[in-house]
Amino acid sequence: MMLILFLVMISAYLLGAFAALLSGRGAVGRGLVSAGAAVGSAAGLALGVLVIASGFPLTFTSARLLPLTGVALRLDGLGAFFLVVVGLVGCAAAIYAFGYSAQYAGRYSLRLLGVMFNLLLLALSLQVMADNALTFLVLWEAMSLTAYWLVLTEHDQRGTVRAGVWYLAMTHAGFAALIAMFLLLSGAELTTSFASMRAGAALLSPGSRNVVFLLALFGFGAKSGIIPLHVWLPMAHPVAPSHVSALLSGVVIKMGIYGLVRVLLDLMGGGPAWWGGVVLGVGAVSALLGVLYALMEHDLKRLLAYHSVENIGIILIGIGAGLIFHSYGLMTLAALGFISGLYHTINHASFKGLLFLGAGSVLHATGTRNMEEMGGLIKRMPWTALFFLVGSVAISALPPLNGFVSEWLVFQSLLGGSNIPTPEVAVVMPIAVGILALTSGLAAACFVKAFGITFLAIPRSREAEHAHESPPSMLAGMALLAIACVALGLAPFVVVPALGRVLAGLGGLPDTHAVFSLNLSLVAPNNFASMSPTLVALGLLFLLGLVPLVMLIFRVNRRWRVSDSWGCGRAGQTSRMEYTATAFAEPLRRVFAELYRPTKELSIDFHPDSKYFVQSIEYRSEITPWFEKVLYGPLLWFIRFVASLVRRLQSGSVHIYLFYIFVVLLILLLIARWS
Repeated sequence: MMLILFLVMISAYLLGAFAALLSGRGAVGRGLVSAGAAVGSAAGLALGVLVIASGFPLTFTSARLLPLTGVALRLDGLGAFFLVVVGLVGCAAAIYAFGYSAQYAGRYSLRLLGVMFNLLLLALSLQVMADNALTFLVLWEAMSLTAYWLVLTEHDQRGTVRAGVWYLAMTHAGFAALIAMFLLLSGAELTTSFASMRAGAALLSPGSRNVVFLLALFGFGAKSGIIPLHVWLPMAHPVAPSHVSALLSGVVIKMGIYGLVRVLLDLMGGGPAWWGGVVLGVGAVSALLGVLYALMEHDLKRLLAYHSVENIGIILIGIGAGLIFHSYGLMTLAALGFISGLYHTINHASFKGLLFLGAGSVLHATGTRNMEEMGGLIKRMPWTALFFLVGSVAISALPPLNGFVSEWLVFQSLLGGSNIPTPEVAVVMPIAVGILALTSGLAAACFVKAFGITFLAIPRSREAEHAHESPPSMLAGMALLAIACVALGLAPFVVVPALGRVLAGLGGLPDTHAVFSLNLSLVAPNNFASMSPTLVALGLLFLLGLVPLVMLIFRVNRRWRVSDSWGCGRAGQTSRMEYTATAFAEPLRRVFAELYRPTKELSIDFHPDSKYFVQSIEYRSEITPWFEKVLYGPLLWFIRFVASLVRRLQSGSVHIYLFYIFVVLLILLLIARWS
């Protein structure tokens, strides 16, 4: 059965890509492309669930598909979990793409979009099965290049080419680090299997192991978008087609998390406590700065992109705590840390994929990503508003949806640090708890802004006033992820034990099953705390049912009463009287002014007859991310300077080029002679 699902997955993706080449841009062609991606994703999802449930891995090798070593694939529990993530978001994005991509007909290449979309899903699905370094690296590059072409779909729009260049530069910088990492792990033999690497990792010197860790953190962190390697993410996510943005945020950046867990826990078997401390620290900084920059954004998709940085940080907090506990031999707490990180991985894939699809639906209806030009969309797009609200509640970690469960688990894993009587841990863990709590509160405030400014009040533009609901395929894709957000939030008694089985045996982790009371309440280790989102949901349903009952008992008048809201004495309401995204974020901008360092410009035009009467006020404020200015600005200057020097070597003379070859050959002979 596993092999059949595997072959169906591969065949469906290839057929979807082949259909994109042949079918052109008609509805039938788009349907075939979406069907191939959806069937392949569904088969991958089923395959991942089957491997996790059975505990038996799937192995596939072929000596003909890749030169030198062939293709070596093995799907174990960890890979199966990430294959479930790929299948879940991929299926929703594929269904959504059928309706969304219709707007590209005649403007951009639907052939290229369809081919690369299916090939990206294929590369992602095979990535988590790679069983040697060369297969891993080839699939990693395939994933990066297909994503690059998808980012460039709207190539004539402002910022698209720049985003593609930044994405390509960062992903290949990380790729170079991964090559160096695997060369160290494999003894310079990239055809070495992962099983041999596990055996050889224990023989590496402490210094070599530390270098492997740092290379892995840089290489996989560049893909995940950790700070300060995140700069490509808020550029690329907004300009990509929205179903591609959902895939980039929900799945592609998660490959960095997969690689980090695979290398540090599985291949390396864990490491010293400072490894976990670094991962936890990077995660905490990424979470806090990600949400702070998201709060200042008015571009809806760019806001969501910064929240991807935030949630990657939350995932790394859980993984970092797991690595710290693992180094001290506290395996139950280590398992809890890793479970919380993986749980938040699939949760983030669900609600962030949903939010990007919702943002795409708004963009499809209004033609803008600027929240200041939206408003009042809940009346014109009720289903989109409902699905976006589900995603907003989930990402704000409010019960009973899935974001609450995984963040609660991350909190409990951090609080378990009280079991380690080490001063460093005693300082780090409470700080991480405080940062996570602050991050959660700021995220809730940010999505009050995102949902309220976008969907509530009065339309601020003609486009918003004439917006329309999305077609059924787009709504179906959003509905699938909304159901996932609810299901993952209400059923931790199913998800947490499954994640325990996924991690069992990696780095010596035991197959520890979380404790549930009556299959409802999750109990933290040492009975420190308990939580049941299922009971919380039942309580909310009870309260919702109690309200009409009380109204019936007290015979409350249920007739609708419609009246104008008070507008400071004005007779009519206009969109200029609404709260804006800028005004909503201004108090926080003032609180964190030392971080943002905004540039402000205020212009006031007075009446010519009296300065006490103002004709117009214009306020502008711009925030340049600190890392782009301080870190990447000097780096780009240095690269351009070196490039200008190297350019002088290109004289156009064949004699000079032959002289270069002679000098290099002479140097190599001298090195060979004296080495």
